[in-house]
Amino acid sequence: MKKENSQVMQISLLYFEGCPSWETALQNVKKVIEMDKIPAEIRLIKIETPEQAQQERFLGSPSFHLNEVDLWPEERDHYSLSCRVYQTPEGYKGSPTIEMLRERLREAFGEASI
Repeated sequence: MKKENSQVMQISLLYFEGCPSWETALQNVKKVIEMDKIPAEIRLIKIETPEQAQQERFLGSPSFHLNEVDLWPEERDHYSLSCRVYQTPEGYKGSPTIEMLRERLREAFGEASI
């Protein structure tokens, strides 16, 4: 049975000033939302201090959180202002591909809500 979900989903994009990849990541997630007609809002969270990085459990820029949980989780004791890389089909890149984002969002929300 398909579950109706009319709630707007909150996707947070965490980044820091000077990150060369966060804008590409933002464009990719916008494309996924548009392509899959996901009822979502993107919230940009600019990480500015080491303390904020620790508080937000910042794994590097860019990072995607859904309900405050990273879409590519990783266990760490220390969080910092740093760049993040993603293993893509084309090798390591500074942001996930559109298809990688689609897959993670589908896993997180389930096919019924997309």
